Amino acid sequence: MAQVSVSVNGRSYIVACDEGEDEHLKELARYLDRHVTSLAEQVGQVGDSRLLLMAGLLVADELSDALTRLDELEQEIQSLKDVRSTIIEKAKTSEAQVAEVLETAARRVEDIAARLEDA
Repeated sequence: MAQVSVSVNGRSYIVACDEGEDEHLKELARYLDRHVTSLAEQVGQVGDSRLLLMAGLLVADELSDALTRLDELEQEIQSLKDVRSTIIEKAKTSEAQVAEVLETAARRVEDIAARLEDA
């Protein structure tokens, strides 16, 4: 297990992570630090715990919004898949109808040609 040093609100923390996850963890810490820094600028240094709590709530709100949007997009994808299936079925039906009309027309032409030969 790897250990990574991250900094949030000017304080360093050592955090354990799986091998190869250190850069991702550092990026997450930078993301959290941006929120904490922004909050500290707005409300002042009200203590690490409170700033981290508020930043955590902001991140949780962003996650909630993203999950809601993801659900909406998944529903839209399913709806589009349903429409696509319906269109494909209609196209198959239309194709079969066109083939039937062409067969009927071909039989008529053959009948007319046969009558013309007999005449």
